[in-house]
Amino acid sequence: MGTVTIGVSIAVPEPHGSQLQERRAGFGDPAAHGIPTHVTLLPPTEVEDGSLPSIEAHLEEVAGSGRPFGMRLSGTGTFRPLSPVVFVQVVEGAEACTWLQKQVRDASGPVARELQFPYHPHVTVAHGIAEEAMDRAYEELAGYEAAWPCTGFALYEQGADGIWRKLREFPFGGPAVPAQGPGRSKRGRQPAR
Repeated sequence: MGTVTIGVSIAVPEPHGSQLQERRAGFGDPAAHGIPTHVTLLPPTEVEDGSLPSIEAHLEEVAGSGRPFGMRLSGTGTFRPLSPVVFVQVVEGAEACTWLQKQVRDASGPVARELQFPYHPHVTVAHGIAEEAMDRAYEELAGYEAAWPCTGFALYEQGADGIWRKLREFPFGGPAVPAQGPGRSKRGRQPAR
C-alpha cells in the first residue's frame, strides 16, 4: 500500500480565488497555478492511501458539527523572516477556522498531528520568491478586500506533478446535534459567531 499527500482547506470562492491566484503568479510564484487559493485547515500531510475512507468519515463528522460563518479578507501580512511568506489576512472567520483546524487534527482522529508553527489562518499570495517580489506582493495587495459566507471545506490530494486537486467537499451542518450535558462529546459544536 502506498502513501498520498493530502490537505484540508477552505477554498476562496470565485471571483476572488482566481484573482488572487493570478496575482500570485504575477509576483513570480511558480506554485501559483498548482495550489488553489485557500485557507489551510490541515497542511500537507502524508497518509496511507488506504486510510482515505476513515479520513473522509472523520471530515464528515467535523463538517456536520460546523455551521456557516462569514469570512472576510483584508490587507496583507507576512511571516518573514521566520518563513518566506506574504499573505492576505483573514480578519473575519479566523476564530471559526481555528476551531475547525483543531477538530480536523484532533488527537482521536485519523490525521492527528502537531504543527510546525502556531496556527494562523491566512491566504498565501507569495511563498519562497525573491525578496523584492515579496515586498511588491505585500504592498500591492495591502488594500485587498473580499468577503463571502463560508459553507464548508474540502479535502485535496497533491498529485505526483505537484498539483493539488480536490477530492471531495464537506458542507457544514449535517444532522442536528442534540444538546449535551456533562457527558458532552469532546468534539462539541462550533462556537457561535
